[in-house]
Amino acid sequence: MLKATGTGIGVGIGATTLATPTALATPAGAAATGAAATGAAAAPLVHPGLLHTRTDLDRMAAKVKAGAGPYTAGFAKLTANRHAQSGWQANPQAVVYRGSGTPENYRILYNDIHAAYQNALRFHVSGEEAHADTAVAILNAWSGKLTRLEGSADRFLAAGLYGYQFANAAELVRDHGDFDLGRAQELMRDVFHPLSDDFLTRHNNAVVTNYWPNWDLTAMACVLATGIFCDERAVVERAVEYFEHGDGMGSVRHAIPVVHEDGLGEWVEAGRDQGHALLGVGLMGTVCEMAWNQGIDLYGYDDSRFLKGAQYVARWSLGGDVPYTANTRRKGAIGGWSGTETASGVAGVDPGMTRPIWAMIAQHYTKRRGLPASYLTRAAAKAAPEGGGGDYGPNSGGFDQLGFGTLAFTRDRDRVEEPAGGPSPSPGVSGGSRGAGGVRPQASASPARGGDLAATGSGDAAGWAAAAGIGAVAGGLLLLRGRDRVVRRGAGE
Repeated sequence: MLKATGTGIGVGIGATTLATPTALATPAGAAATGAAATGAAAAPLVHPGLLHTRTDLDRMAAKVKAGAGPYTAGFAKLTANRHAQSGWQANPQAVVYRGSGTPENYRILYNDIHAAYQNALRFHVSGEEAHADTAVAILNAWSGKLTRLEGSADRFLAAGLYGYQFANAAELVRDHGDFDLGRAQELMRDVFHPLSDDFLTRHNNAVVTNYWPNWDLTAMACVLATGIFCDERAVVERAVEYFEHGDGMGSVRHAIPVVHEDGLGEWVEAGRDQGHALLGVGLMGTVCEMAWNQGIDLYGYDDSRFLKGAQYVARWSLGGDVPYTANTRRKGAIGGWSGTETASGVAGVDPGMTRPIWAMIAQHYTKRRGLPASYLTRAAAKAAPEGGGGDYGPNSGGFDQLGFGTLAFTRDRDRVEEPAGGPSPSPGVSGGSRGAGGVRPQASASPARGGDLAATGSGDAAGWAAAAGIGAVAGGLLLLRGRDRVVRRGAGE
């Protein structure tokens, strides 16, 4: 039902007010790695500074020119992809529909965005101008025609996923003489960002726990990318604040509500299915990487909580046993139907399922920070060399990440790096306990490989309605016993 529910979408780029009715407590001792640190920074935003900095691009080019592995294998993966060819022709649409509408044409958008990104990346590595020209032509065509995103609730997914991806492709050619930067920024401000910001504010008029974490994470990625690409520091702060303290399930303490004694952080969608859990880890890594390149250490926030959650998903996806805490959460529309879902165990996995998400995360923690992350390292090695859109099937799930991490994120470990924008407070200082704050969804059948991983299938509605009225509600949320057991290390909590 909620997939067909519309809300007003009038939130501007600078909007920061949350309207969700079930705000949870803010950690009392949270490390100042996020919004406070961002607001204190007077330096301009870094460009290029989304997923790739100038240092990253220069490293890729130098390593490939020198014939160094595994960069050469990663670059070969890129050059073999049909989207990375300079002959790609854009097919811009005035209105893009996802989930419903006539025609449901969002596949055209994501194929063109990935072609722009891959050509732009290929240009930076090879120096071949034809690829930069192709990327610019694709992006200019879309910024000159696209006016709206429509459809079911899936329009929010389209805004989040394709918004952050468009910004990343555009960031790579922002200095090209033929690129219309101003028009691209208008597209981000007027088309992609309003839907994503509105979702973080209103959650499509649903109770705050209704949507799985990846819905929040797509929106967060778009808001953060918009802020960086458009030089809007207040918008960057909005995304960072939501990552740390947001009410929805995509904020870090809701996506990873339990840290076990062995240091593994339980990923909330492990009780749903593997594909969506992989998507969520990839999206959270994307948010962390873009923030890092602006001097904001979300990777290290709350005693490196994301590391613990990513390690959990990596171990589980490799076929290892992981702990799981039974939980119940509330679902439904505000002022309308409502119900609950309960997850009692971790979902099954296919060790052969892969997504191009591991290299970026593993390389950050092991090479930049010098931290042990054996499951991440194994998962990254198994997925290498990582491809991108078009290498993981034709459906939208294969285009949820930009990919090519083996080429883009492999780095030598010669020193412990600080964020690109300057040092931030130590990731060893963790936030205070959030008490019974986490909530968690019910397990459901895994989607077909390569399916629409961000989407909540329409079949979920029957289960939600059948469970209506079951369970005790406290303060608008069904609370989970034994939440947020945090491993305390060093001076941190």
